[in-house]
Amino acid sequence: MDAAKWGFIPDTVIQELGWDEDTDDELRDAIEKVTGSGLVGGDIGDVVDGVILWWRDGDGDLADDLMDALQDLVEGGSIWLLTPKVGQPGYVEGAEIGEAAPVAGLSTTTTSSTGGNWAVTKLSTHKR
Repeated sequence: MDAAKWGFIPDTVIQELGWDEDTDDELRDAIEKVTGSGLVGGDIGDVVDGVILWWRDGDGDLADDLMDALQDLVEGGSIWLLTPKVGQPGYVEGAEIGEAAPVAGLSTTTTSSTGGNWAVTKLSTHKR
């Protein structure tokens, strides 16, 4: 898995939200390898360069969770929204992401497959 192709870069701090037993450990390891540091939890209390948010249908309100993910994110940072692929439990319709992102003040930049059971959608904040 090449996490660099999704925009992860060395020497950055990435916060992980929504972890559960179904998350993709191979993808998590690939992100840590590219960034050079371990993923940090939601209680870091400091600014992070990016956020990965594992999100499944039934996890709540996507727009609210995206807004929560912005709490520690540096201005101009990105959120990588990881959702189950079509046919997987917890699959999230693309339209739901398309509606929730602008409500949270985010723009969708790319969507691709991780190679496992997850799809990744990169969301960017609007620079002020």
